[in-house]
Amino acid sequence: MNNIDKHNRLQEECFSYRVSKNNKVFIYWHEKQVMILKGKESEKFLAKIEKAGTLELQLIMAKITGNFKRGNEKINKVRK
Repeated sequence: MNNIDKHNRLQEECFSYRVSKNNKVFIYWHEKQVMILKGKESEKFLAKIEKAGTLELQLIMAKITGNFKRGNEKINKVRK
């Protein structure tokens, strides 16, 4: 995990999610909605997170949103 999260941003638990009644998954970054998963995507996500720990969960959501690795989270944090 150290090679993936060199700046320890995932330990801040910046990502969160909420599941609706119809199994849509809403992913949030610093309490701002950034993505909605539905259908097979949401099923795949829910299956992955079933066994994930806190840091693994943060990494899964970071990869799904696609912005974590490019560094866009710094720009968004400043604009917040």
